[in-house]
Amino acid sequence: MTPETVTSIMADAIKMALTIGAPMLILGLIVGLTISIFSAVTQIQEMTLTFVPKIVIVLVTLLMFLPWIIDRMTTYTVDLFNSLPMIVR
Repeated sequence: MTPETVTSIMADAIKMALTIGAPMLILGLIVGLTISIFSAVTQIQEMTLTFVPKIVIVLVTLLMFLPWIIDRMTTYTVDLFNSLPMIVR
């Protein structure tokens, strides 16, 4: 196994992790920014105000995207296992 092969596998794994995590992270960021703007406008200084909505949004997003995430992970794992004979040489 060459260093290029290992680098390629690791790059694909990082891309997969970012792709799978992106919907939850983006919606959490949008909700966090929205609540921060609301909090700045109304001068409400409650620090826990952002946590509950972000947790709820991330959980709902995870449940909505779960079939897609499972499909992506299954496809990635099958492709990785199918490429093992070529990698091990």
